[in-house]
Amino acid sequence: MRNIKLTIEYDGSRYQGWSRGKGESSNTISNKLIDVIEKMTGESVELFCGARTEVGVHAYGQVANFKTNCDISLIDMQHYMNRYLPMDIAITELTEVPERFHAQLNAKEKVYVYRMTVNSVPSVFERKYAYHCFNRPSKEKMDDAASLLVGKHDFKSFSTVKQNKSTIKEIKEIEIYEDYEEMQITIVANDFLHNMQRLIIGTLLDIGTGVRPKEDITGILNGTASPSAPCDPKGMYLQEIIY
Repeated sequence: MRNIKLTIEYDGSRYQGWSRGKGESSNTISNKLIDVIEKMTGESVELFCGARTEVGVHAYGQVANFKTNCDISLIDMQHYMNRYLPMDIAITELTEVPERFHAQLNAKEKVYVYRMTVNSVPSVFERKYAYHCFNRPSKEKMDDAASLLVGKHDFKSFSTVKQNKSTIKEIKEIEIYEDYEEMQITIVANDFLHNMQRLIIGTLLDIGTGVRPKEDITGILNGTASPSAPCDPKGMYLQEIIY
C-alpha cells in the first residue's frame, strides 16, 4: 500500500476549519480533499493532518497523508487534485513516503504566523487576510511579554481545550517583525492546544497596545488571570510543519 504525503495551501475564509465533529458542518478543508481523493482513487480513504486549523485560519504549508492501493503517478495525482479542488485549496507538493509516516504523530514543530497591517489607512485588498491595528502595538512591549512564554509551560489557561490530555507544551520561539505597513508574529512550538496560538496573540496585542501589563502573562500561566479574547482568525496562517 502506498502512503501519500500532501503539502497543502489554502484560504480558510469560507471554511469551518480543517475538520469538525460528527453532526457539525461538512464545509471543511478535509472534506473537500477527501471527496476529490476518493473520486480519484475509487477508494474510501482516511486523511491525517499535521495541524487541525481552526475556523477561518489559512495555511501556507499544511501537511496531510493518506494510504491507497491505486497506481496513479504522483504528478497525475497532483494535476487531478488541483483541477477538481476548489480554487482556494491547492496541492503544492505531493510525495510518496514510508508506510509508517503519519502527518500528525511524526510532527516535531509547528509554525504559525499572524499578519497585521499597521499603517494609518486600512488596506482594501488585505482586509480578508490580515488584521488591521488602528492603534499600532509596541513591538518592545510585545517582545518583553513574549519572552515569558518561551519554554515549556502548562498552557491550559491559554486554550479552550476540553480533553484531559497533557496541556504542557514547549514554545521554541516567538519572533515579532515590523515595518511601516505590517507587523508579523511568528510562533514556533512543538505543538499547540485548541485556540492556544490565537489566545496568545490576542493577549500580546493587548499588552502591546497598553490594555494590560506584561506581568499578566505569568498570571495566566499560573491560572490566576484570564487571557485576552482570541485574535481575529483572518490574520492567522499555518506556515510550516517540521518533521
